[in-house]
Amino acid sequence: MSGDVRVCFVGDSFVAGVGDPLLLGWAGRLGQRAVADGVQLTAYNLGVRRQTSADVLSRFGAECEQRLLAGTDARVVVSFGVNDTTHENGGPRVDPEGSAVNLTKLLEQAAAQAWQVLMVAPPPISDAEQNARTAELDERFAEICASAEVPYIQVHQALLGSEVWMREVRDGDGAHPGAAGYDVLAALVLPHWREWLSR
Repeated sequence: MSGDVRVCFVGDSFVAGVGDPLLLGWAGRLGQRAVADGVQLTAYNLGVRRQTSADVLSRFGAECEQRLLAGTDARVVVSFGVNDTTHENGGPRVDPEGSAVNLTKLLEQAAAQAWQVLMVAPPPISDAEQNARTAELDERFAEICASAEVPYIQVHQALLGSEVWMREVRDGDGAHPGAAGYDVLAALVLPHWREWLSR
């Protein structure tokens, strides 16, 4: 592994860690564990609230190019989708086909730059109907990542079954958990994160 590992965490409010009083979210927790494991990590949190896959795609290249410099071990962790499946004005903010196209284009941009990518699935919230739409998008994202040979971490169903995650989401704003919920999500991603960093 390079002595200069740089990872951009790109996505929505879950990437930003909204709701976590420790201001770490799952991305910050993964970064902490990597440093504890001896990785010389520079982590950039590029999560933005309410952003859809289209919003993330529009800024992805420009923001990551400034941080993932040539000669470094340049990597990207992406996670989005919940805002795509949010209904506004009678339909989803981004339809499933559009979400799939946006992810495909993002992965193509990353491949062109030789950035290694890890993707984390969109998590559930307290709305069962939206969760059903997000679960379908989760499966579509998994297929796209498999075709692109990008590791994809399917956390959606596990979090639906997590009493801690769902309780904290309900007790919070209906979407975001607190510290204990982000602990659960980070723990689900951690073994995959460690394996990916070791490549």
